[in-house]
Amino acid sequence: MANYEVTVSTGNLLYANTFNNIYIKLVGTDGESNHTWLLNISGPLAFNTGAVSSTFTLSCTNSIGKLLLIELNKHPVIAFPEDAWFPNKVEVKSPEGQTFNFPIYHWITDSEVHLYRDGKGLYYTHPLGKYCREKELKEREEAYQWHVYEQGIPRCMKAENTESLPLEVHFSFTKTTEFLFTAAQGLIELKLDGQGDCTEKWTDMDSIYRAFCCKITDISVYVQKHWKEDEFFAYQFLNGVNPMLIRRCSAIPKNFPVTESMFPDDMIIMDLQNENIYLCDYKLLDGVEANTINGMKQYLMAPLVLLQRTPDDKLMPIAIQVRVTEELLVQQSHLFPTDSEYDWLMAKIFVRSADFNFHELNIHLLRTHLLAEVFAVSLLRNVPMVHPLYKLLIPHTRYSLQINLMARNRLISKDGTFTKYTACGGEGMFTILKRSMASMTYSSLCIPDDIAERGMEAVPNYYYRDDGLKLWDIIHKFVKGILNCYYKSDADVEKDSELQKWISDIFVEGFLSNAKTGIPQGFSTVAALVKFVTMVIFTCSVQHSAVNSGQYDYGAWMPNTPISLQLPPPTTKGTTSEATMLETFPDVNVTVQGMAIMHLLSKQSTDFVPLGHYPDEHFFEKIPCKLIKEFQGDLEIQSVIIKVRNENLDVPYTYMNPTVVENSVAI
Repeated sequence: MANYEVTVSTGNLLYANTFNNIYIKLVGTDGESNHTWLLNISGPLAFNTGAVSSTFTLSCTNSIGKLLLIELNKHPVIAFPEDAWFPNKVEVKSPEGQTFNFPIYHWITDSEVHLYRDGKGLYYTHPLGKYCREKELKEREEAYQWHVYEQGIPRCMKAENTESLPLEVHFSFTKTTEFLFTAAQGLIELKLDGQGDCTEKWTDMDSIYRAFCCKITDISVYVQKHWKEDEFFAYQFLNGVNPMLIRRCSAIPKNFPVTESMFPDDMIIMDLQNENIYLCDYKLLDGVEANTINGMKQYLMAPLVLLQRTPDDKLMPIAIQVRVTEELLVQQSHLFPTDSEYDWLMAKIFVRSADFNFHELNIHLLRTHLLAEVFAVSLLRNVPMVHPLYKLLIPHTRYSLQINLMARNRLISKDGTFTKYTACGGEGMFTILKRSMASMTYSSLCIPDDIAERGMEAVPNYYYRDDGLKLWDIIHKFVKGILNCYYKSDADVEKDSELQKWISDIFVEGFLSNAKTGIPQGFSTVAALVKFVTMVIFTCSVQHSAVNSGQYDYGAWMPNTPISLQLPPPTTKGTTSEATMLETFPDVNVTVQGMAIMHLLSKQSTDFVPLGHYPDEHFFEKIPCKLIKEFQGDLEIQSVIIKVRNENLDVPYTYMNPTVVENSVAI
């Protein structure tokens, strides 16, 4: 008699438990067991939420060899109706002393027989393994279908509402409750004694300050105190929520008509030669049709900003061009710090408003959220659970499909908050997204390449670069170690059809078959695979944290980040004042909606999973498990380094600290 010891783990999700009878069959290389009811003295509690069952003993006449797969199903009992069950995994110890793990992490809602393969991916080519794989992927292709939300931007998952999403990708009960509460409570608290629906303009700065004081953070207090200062204005290009636009300037752009005579002592020529001049160009916004809000036409400019690295290693703005049109007077086409206080301040306000719209659509929505969805849908459609790529990447897809669906339905839909209350809402939104999509490159998604291409290797106090490069290296080391366990040669990569289908789908559905992006259409080397997977993990975790988590810090004080503006830039210098600025700011209700959105999108949930933490077990082999621990150790060391550095900073840069970086695009 050959005895197999079976242990079942049930998930910790709400209602993951079942009172149904559970049945199992073991299938091995030399035979199979009987279809057996898992019954012991624990009764229904064996499959309670978060429970690890007592050991069930399953006896066979003879050894059935090395296990290939299990068949699992459930049936309701008389006293209880059929219910859903979420098992995490099944562990089986064979009479020969081997342990086989079968990861599930899947809701079983019916009485049908479900097949699950050994988590190590052994006997991948066995006929039974092939059958199990084909069945799994066929079901996945049905559940995760591509959809065209808008031509010219990445495809998304086909789903009308959250109820139509597969249960596996739903928010947890905790996440759902906190998300809805944060959204409702944030808006209520920001209603400003009934002003939340007010379509009037701000009358003074004190009223804006009272609104700001409803919900503040340490950094937002600093922003409120320093938002007018040139040094802080420039600092945000390096370490604010949009650290991706600034680049070293080797020559003044032709559409930025500043000359050497406008600067003292040939300063601009020498600094260009010494690589001390930097440029931020919002050309993607040029000519975008601005929104109409509260019956008022809004204004969205495409400014250019010239910055200088000073001898004491500070970055300072030296010229701003808000816009250039034929009707503008030549004297107003560019502004300098020496211009009147409000001329210069208004120029910076137009830049900050442009930065909000550029950042939200290009840097945040497109380059993290939409790409994360592409990576996830392709993974779920093309790669089976026991594949090393699936095991490596599935933690980095958590909640991404639901959060993106909610964004499409509640933020950028026809009646969405973003559509109704931002300068770029409506057609302008998709114009920017399509332009951003057309200009996106693979190299710009890989931070070492991006930093080099923008010439930002040497600028001081660029913490986004410093932390990002270090985390890229840590992730790359981890990914290389894991994938080298499974791909011993480039030939192994080339012949992996599931891997090739995954990247092909990403190229076609995500990057719209545009070879100019540089996105691989297939993989021919292990090195190319490692780099791409590193980019995927970095994008879904570190990059998203960098461009998402600080939104409320920098946007809570509206004058620093106005989501829309109601007057065009003045056409004559010396005509602006505080009254002009207040008239230009968005209405009270627009301000409140913007603050509420940014507060919601910056709020971390209590079931947050930090980078490198894997509550679900997918890897069971010795070397990958060892590499995970090393990965976590490297992240802990980097976290300490960041904390020590931040102790000496007026504005600590925390968004890429591994302890606050979420594993996935989950908010």
